[in-house]
Amino acid sequence: MNNHGNPLSATGKVTLVGAGPGDPELLTLKALKAIQAATVLLADDLVSDEIIAYAAPTARVVHVGKRGGCKSTPQAFIEKLMVMAAREGENVVRLKGGDPFIFGRGGEEVEHLRAAGIEVHVVNGITSGLAAVTSLGVPLTHRQHAHGVVFVTGHAKPDSGGTDWRSLAVTARDARLTLVIYMGVSGARHIQQELLTAMPATTPVAVIQRASLPDQRHTVSTLGELAAAIEREQFASPSVIVIGDVVSGITAAQAAPPQFRTA
Repeated sequence: MNNHGNPLSATGKVTLVGAGPGDPELLTLKALKAIQAATVLLADDLVSDEIIAYAAPTARVVHVGKRGGCKSTPQAFIEKLMVMAAREGENVVRLKGGDPFIFGRGGEEVEHLRAAGIEVHVVNGITSGLAAVTSLGVPLTHRQHAHGVVFVTGHAKPDSGGTDWRSLAVTARDARLTLVIYMGVSGARHIQQELLTAMPATTPVAVIQRASLPDQRHTVSTLGELAAAIEREQFASPSVIVIGDVVSGITAAQAAPPQFRTA
């Protein structure tokens, strides 16, 4: 804080950077440059050590965990850290898995920083919902199978009322949309029951855990078997659930799926 207590005269800045799904080769050049220039790096749990290693040796790295089902750093505390560091003149990078503006609380953080008079920028990253299906060799949209895609969270804010899965099921069925569900593993049985009110039980489904990383794994099933498949294979966070006809192409693509990592 400056001597006059005026946040508008802060000399530092904050950049929200999307680290992508995990593979460091999927970082954008802009993200890499931001990480290398940071003097303070606030990193989520889902950001790999390989990516954090790009930070300058002199940078102060603070791990601020954010993972469903685990002990997490309070959001208010993270926002306070960003403001304090920026007011001290630091070049702060808030490093998030995936993309800051897709279920990364980036919108909340931008609003908070702007209200505090802090200069803030955003660098997009590849979201895990896209990387997951690409790693299996299929698209999210297809002129014959899917006319659009919906990214939706399976873990809504407690007081928000949650997602109206029944209405979404009708829309996805009638408009031929692919559903990409983030943070949906723990609530998969409820989601499945609600979607089955309008979508066929035979609708193809894929569950992908730790997309783009060396230990990535997946299963292909149907909407009618979704919860059973997750329990049988013991999938946990971070996992993405993809529902729609595009998933039917995964089996054919397994012969030579696109590869994220090089030898």
